[in-house]
Amino acid sequence: MTLEEEYLDISFLKENGFVRKKCPKCGKYFWTAGDREICGDPPCGSYTFIDNSPFTRSFELSEMREFYLKFFEERNHARIGRYPVVARWRDDIYLTIASIADFQPFVTSGVAPPPANPLTISQPCIRLDDLESVGKTGRHLTLFEMMAHHAFNYPGKEIYWKNETVAYCTELLEKLGVKKEEIVYKEEPWAGGGNAGPCLEAIVRGLELATLVFMNLEASEDGDIVLKGERYRKMRNYIVDTGYGLERFVWMSKGSATVYDAIFDEVIDKIYTFSGMRELKNRDVRKLVAESTRLFGVGLPGDRIHAELAEKFEMDEKEVGEIIEAISKVYALADHTRCVLFMLGDGLVPSNAGAGYLARLMIKRCLRIAEELQLNAEIFDLIELHGKKLGVDFEISMEVIKEILELEKDRFRSTIEKGIKFVERIVEKKKRIGKEDLIEFYDSHGLPAELVAKIAREKGAEVESVDIYAELAKRHSRAEKEKKEIIKLQKSYPKTEKLYYENPKLFEFSAKVLGFENGYVILDRSAFYPESGGQESDVGYLLANGEKFRVSKVIDIDGVVLHRVEGLKEISGEVKGIIDEERRLRHMRHHSATHLLLYTLQKIYGKHIWQAGAKKEAEKARLDVTHYKKISEEEVRRIEEIVNKEVFANKPIQWFWMDRIEAEKKFGFRLYQGGVPPGREIRIVRVGDDVQACGGTHCSSTGEIGMIKILSVDSIQDGVIRFEFAVAEAALEAIAKMESLLKESSKILRVEPKVLPRTVERFFEEWKEQRKEIERLKEELSKLRGETLLRNAEEFNSVKVVVDVLDVDMKELLKLGEFLAKRGAVGCLMAKGEGKVFVVAFASGNYDAREIIKEVGSYAKGSGGGRKEIAQGALAVLPSREEVLGIVFEYLARKKG
Repeated sequence: MTLEEEYLDISFLKENGFVRKKCPKCGKYFWTAGDREICGDPPCGSYTFIDNSPFTRSFELSEMREFYLKFFEERNHARIGRYPVVARWRDDIYLTIASIADFQPFVTSGVAPPPANPLTISQPCIRLDDLESVGKTGRHLTLFEMMAHHAFNYPGKEIYWKNETVAYCTELLEKLGVKKEEIVYKEEPWAGGGNAGPCLEAIVRGLELATLVFMNLEASEDGDIVLKGERYRKMRNYIVDTGYGLERFVWMSKGSATVYDAIFDEVIDKIYTFSGMRELKNRDVRKLVAESTRLFGVGLPGDRIHAELAEKFEMDEKEVGEIIEAISKVYALADHTRCVLFMLGDGLVPSNAGAGYLARLMIKRCLRIAEELQLNAEIFDLIELHGKKLGVDFEISMEVIKEILELEKDRFRSTIEKGIKFVERIVEKKKRIGKEDLIEFYDSHGLPAELVAKIAREKGAEVESVDIYAELAKRHSRAEKEKKEIIKLQKSYPKTEKLYYENPKLFEFSAKVLGFENGYVILDRSAFYPESGGQESDVGYLLANGEKFRVSKVIDIDGVVLHRVEGLKEISGEVKGIIDEERRLRHMRHHSATHLLLYTLQKIYGKHIWQAGAKKEAEKARLDVTHYKKISEEEVRRIEEIVNKEVFANKPIQWFWMDRIEAEKKFGFRLYQGGVPPGREIRIVRVGDDVQACGGTHCSSTGEIGMIKILSVDSIQDGVIRFEFAVAEAALEAIAKMESLLKESSKILRVEPKVLPRTVERFFEEWKEQRKEIERLKEELSKLRGETLLRNAEEFNSVKVVVDVLDVDMKELLKLGEFLAKRGAVGCLMAKGEGKVFVVAFASGNYDAREIIKEVGSYAKGSGGGRKEIAQGALAVLPSREEVLGIVFEYLARKKG
């Protein structure tokens, strides 16, 4: 069936008076039960619902959500709760971008069943693609709720398909008061995430309210269906994927000037009250804003909109622009603060990488806009107001959210203070600042594009007028998958029977050889654990044909376990496997301890603690977690005490297999601390009170772990803390090593270990004093050296000229150059470095050090730059004093002439 036939196949439309027409403006097909000739989807039409709602009543967000969910519950759909906006069950995206994302990839691919079928949900989603449009267009949001109903159809078991979906949509709209003649279903094929299908957009009075996707195609290189330049083939299963915009339904019900006025009224009022916008609040600008929204809807550019508004309302165009820009910032701040609430509330910790990058991006935008609006309130006040109005239960408390925001505000201010001078220095060298420069300033130095642009323009540089934030969000929106060793097997093998799951303390086994490829042996069964989930692989031996071969590495390729065997060319028949018992036991203890430590950290600090990485070795283990501030020594001791109490409690450690959906229902997405395992069934490991999806080997009780010793705690990046620790024998070895270092240090300093801290502190204070004295003497020596150079200066046209080669470092050269320039001298100092020659030029009056260093560099194969008074660089060869003196004299003569 072609795409056109897919649409023509919807008998409900024809049976209910809908006619298929082609829009003369956009050339696309649409269905209408009225007499319209154009589709009405902007820019083919405009918003006609503002101050003219087709609904019989107005709704608040909670009322509209409940109306929708109840409507579908009454039609045999199971209501399910929302998923977090942080997509913990996905390894390809950071944020939940649509309701269907809740069920990708395992449900949509047919690997796992849906939590209910059919189902209805109202899913908060975050999309930052149109970040720069938020606040300006009247309709764009960063966070929105996608109300949806889904049906998952399988061969021989169809729930419902196109006719029922369109019928539900029509009935819902009519129940809200929309006449059938006002509903437009526009044909717009959908594609995304490797799937595609026909789609109808439900439009009422110019506003798209719902999208009805009939997902029945999957990407395939040899597919016979071409859609948007990609090839697809029919899917075995087919899915009803709908999206109804909650905020848009509320907007239409109220007929407000913008979607922001419809849903953020209290927050907007607070921003007006506590900002430099108080006067604007008292002006009647509603009609101006409503007309601006309508014009944005039909696709007019900003400057055209301002001109049309000025003409229509008989106002100055500049004044119109200022009003619209100011109001847009109010709307954007109202929107962004709600987005930040969901991000932090669902457990994101701001960082400079990963999902935390997006949280920090949004927080910085909030802080910047608040500053521009002269907001006399904290952004937390707005977030708290959102929270009270929404009535949503978040994992993270408001107290923690407030603390995170305070720390982010301090970081942002510090970044700005340090960054201004840095930007000024860079801008002096560049005549033009482009898009990539602005992105580099933000990504590498945390500096907002607006600040960089302002400084650059003040310095006379040209700045590309471009919005970078949507681009930044786009570049950081997808998770980078871990690169794994790719081994292509020449033959097909059955999945290996994994004996290490049946008995993690099985250290000897027999097996049959199935194959030998690229130095790897494939067995029918194995007790060797392959590297996975941060746990190193087992090592040991294979006994075959009376010989002993070392197994140095074990990996898993799609369920087939491969054993790297040293010195073996080929093998067949029966073999005996022997695992390194001590290494396996250490791995088990470290893995179980990792779970226990993570649980302890969550118990102490809260549910924003998520595993950000882990490594389990024989000697030690490491655990990286998301956390917004450094951890003190006192806290480390407390963590150690609590985690060891869990060890000594000797709680049972259990592992079992569960249906994925049932496990998610029972334990939530905190299961996926260590990543998302594939398959319909997942292995669950319960260590004490901690429950995770995990494929590692573990002890049978916490008591088997042994003592846990935290070796170090470091902040490896903003928002991520690394714990290194050792357990049992490895902990004793680490403690013994520490004691040895302590005794060695005491021996060197000739003191008892108990007074070592006091002695080291005394030595440190003495060292600091001596360092100060050395620096003071260096200053005096530098001054004397400078005065000597000045006394021995040459004279040229009444100008003191100093040129010399010195045995000092670049820091001292610069200091001397500054000294000589302040005393009216002109010249050049050089010093030999490793593989190059350091050079500093200095000048005063009308002379320019940059010009001098350029000429010296040209002569001696070097380059440099700096300020008019002093410049620095490097030369490939060391010229003589006389050669450089001649260059300086020639320069002075030219300038004088």
